[in-house]
Formats: sequence, structure tokens, C-alpha cells
Amino acid sequence: MSKVCTITGAHVSRGHVIHRRGLAKKKGGIGQHVTANTKRTFTPNLKDRRIWVPELSKFIKVKLTARALKTVAKNGAFSTLKKAGVI
Repeated sequence: MSKVCTITGAHVSRGHVIHRRGLAKKKGGIGQHVTANTKRTFTPNLKDRRIWVPELSKFIKVKLTARALKTVAKNGAFSTLKKAGVI
């Protein structure tokens, strides 16, 4: 399954981790040197949830980020899911 939020559209993004070696000059060393640029992925904080929608009187299964869960709690399930195009 894809790692995409159904409301916000947050998805996996890619980046790099810079590996450094050596002690910093501030700490009495001869300086840090970059030894590698390693690829990594930044994954969204996804949760699988069943959300009760009183207007439809049924549960809707969605994959949401933690931020989207706060949005649903604030604005209501029906209006948020309808705006996102899930309903």
C-alpha cells in the first residue's frame, strides 16, 4: 500500500544524511570532513483509522497523518472528508 495521507496528501520524500568524521575546530580538533552522502526517506506519520461519519451513519476507513486527525477532530469528519474528496 502507498504511504499517502488521504486528506493532506502527505507522502514519502527523499533526502540525504551527511556523514561527517573528525572533531570540530571549536572543540579542539582539526575540523570535520564529509565522508559520505547517504540516501534516506522521510516518511509521514500515518495511522489507519475507522472514522464514524454520523451524516452517513457508517464508518469510513482512511489512512491519515497525525496532523490530519487533528483536522478531523476540529472541523468534523463529514466536512473534512468531503473537502478532500473521499466521500
